[in-house]
Amino acid sequence: MEHMAKRSLVLVSTAVLLSSLVTACGGDSGEEGSAGQKLSWKDCPAPSQAEGGGSAPSALPDGGSWQCATMKAPRDWAKPEGDTIGIALIRARASGDAGERIGSLLFNFGGPGGSGVTTLPSFGSDYDKLRTRYDLVSFDPRGVGRSAGVKCEDDRQLDAYFQQDMTPDDATERTRLLDNTKEFNAACAKNSEKMLPFVRTTDAARDMDLMRQVLGDDKLYYFGISYGTELGGVYAHLFPKNVGRAVLDAVVDPTQTSEQGSLGQAKGFQLALDNYAENCVSQTEDCPVGDTAQDVKNRIAALLKSLDTKPLPGNFPRVLTQTAATNGIAQALYSKDFWEYLTEGLEQAYEGDGKVLMLLSDLMNGRSTNGEYSNMTAANTAINCADDKPRYTPADVERRLPEFRAASPVFGDFLAWGMVSCTGWAVPGAADHPDVSAPGSAPVLVIGNTGDPATPYEGARKMVDALGKGVGVELTYKGQGHGAYDSKDKCVQAAVNGYLLNGRVPAAGTVCPH
Repeated sequence: MEHMAKRSLVLVSTAVLLSSLVTACGGDSGEEGSAGQKLSWKDCPAPSQAEGGGSAPSALPDGGSWQCATMKAPRDWAKPEGDTIGIALIRARASGDAGERIGSLLFNFGGPGGSGVTTLPSFGSDYDKLRTRYDLVSFDPRGVGRSAGVKCEDDRQLDAYFQQDMTPDDATERTRLLDNTKEFNAACAKNSEKMLPFVRTTDAARDMDLMRQVLGDDKLYYFGISYGTELGGVYAHLFPKNVGRAVLDAVVDPTQTSEQGSLGQAKGFQLALDNYAENCVSQTEDCPVGDTAQDVKNRIAALLKSLDTKPLPGNFPRVLTQTAATNGIAQALYSKDFWEYLTEGLEQAYEGDGKVLMLLSDLMNGRSTNGEYSNMTAANTAINCADDKPRYTPADVERRLPEFRAASPVFGDFLAWGMVSCTGWAVPGAADHPDVSAPGSAPVLVIGNTGDPATPYEGARKMVDALGKGVGVELTYKGQGHGAYDSKDKCVQAAVNGYLLNGRVPAAGTVCPH
């Protein structure tokens, strides 16, 4: 949770640099030499370890193949004639008639730090309808995966890093946490010095406008999820006239500081845990992890407290610590489909076996079963810390702990102490929060999920207001889990498909399911 979710968790961005970057680069186009490049599309290789590893994407339903290419972009957008970096892209060509094709639909699935090159094929079938009129395209944002990926600690060091106690109870534990954070941040500076100043969300938004041009589109068609909603909002701010049709799903509140975002996420994950507990005890069969919803939550709290001093056997030689268990529980709350694994993991833990909760924690942290990590944690930290201006001290955390604990007895301490992760970072943060005001933009469909743990529902309304009058159009999904479109709700999918495919803007205030 401190890492992959952290953009939901620590929101923020880059208003301070905007004026100078707009002046340096022009407000509505990428650098011409880069924009004139021709991409060389080839069948995709297996993902690199930095992207998460695994097998090459399987064939598309119509027998076609996923294609990959590398786009060149300026490392420093303020010096567009200087050094370049490669941005890894993936696409599935449109399946419908050529005359019906609209253009490319660009996806960002969040993080920050998630590899779009790996993620898009894994969700590809969910977007078959959209593929009838669009090439589906995603990318590894700068600093992520194959796109000049940030490197920090190695696999062995990361194993130790994720085993540490991230909710210190005394001065000794607090010092150890701060020392470990300092070591991690120093490793990032040592191994990725040249990239750390250039991984801000505004940089990624400029890459997307260059992508739009290189892909041959007059307008950007965009589908952003989680942190991808912030990236989409920043793009709309920088290039309002270039927005075609855009959907923002699982919305990051663009008005919050990182501290406010962390507190909001504590409330969001607690709400999701409450909903999980209520669901478990409402089933026709007995809930195996508690007799009442409160009993479920009390037993989880007792488990986490005991793990603070007595970890359980996990995946040898690692053990299930309090930190790993908290991470694993949070991971399972991202989707209602994972609730059964949470129940299984808790059952096993109560019997002395921590394997399932540890596997869920590893999923959150980007650790493969072979013990190798993607660069998700490194990229997540680098992007957040480059975006976020605030730097918090242990005294700041101690002062706010009561409020975080009130928001969530289970996740409060964990999320509060996560605020020190950018302390001592080598690059200053850009702003308290992103600027997403986009006067003159085409309509942007903004979807909030009432049960979302990672990007609480209230953020959707804040995004609509921040985009400005006549731009943001809010749709509410009454559901569970992170995001709405991939829930398979027919009402949500009909609204999104109707807009992206046919330009039909849903009525503001639409609620799904009807």
